[in-house]
Amino acid sequence: MFMDRQNLFSSAQAVTTGSTASTDVIDLGSVRDIGAGEELEVIVVIDTTFTSGGSGTMDFKLQTDSAVGFGTVTTLFSTGAIAVATLVAGYSVARWKIPRGVSRYLRMQYVVATADMTAGTITSGISIGRQDTAVYADAL
Repeated sequence: MFMDRQNLFSSAQAVTTGSTASTDVIDLGSVRDIGAGEELEVIVVIDTTFTSGGSGTMDFKLQTDSAVGFGTVTTLFSTGAIAVATLVAGYSVARWKIPRGVSRYLRMQYVVATADMTAGTITSGISIGRQDTAVYADAL
């Protein structure tokens, strides 16, 4: 997978409470079909394991809007509530193919519910070149 700084929504962003927008917004420059000929994906990965004083959950959302202020936001994808116990370092939260016809601006929205988080960080962005891994049992 290839990711660069210009295509990141969050880089080890700490999220602990409420509804938090990603640190960065990606400006496509105009309404257009990005990634023509090559599908682009949004990748969301947990960098630092999340902890909570209770049974916290988090919902991860990819959003688009025609204005940078996100006043008329459209949610393209949502994971639904994911339990804090699942949000461990290295966990790949989501891989969404960016659909055609998105608006000019893209961002992530992180929604903490049930109980606040006490620690944890997220990296998310647009990637090209999918990389998958597999773990195989030792044959010995």
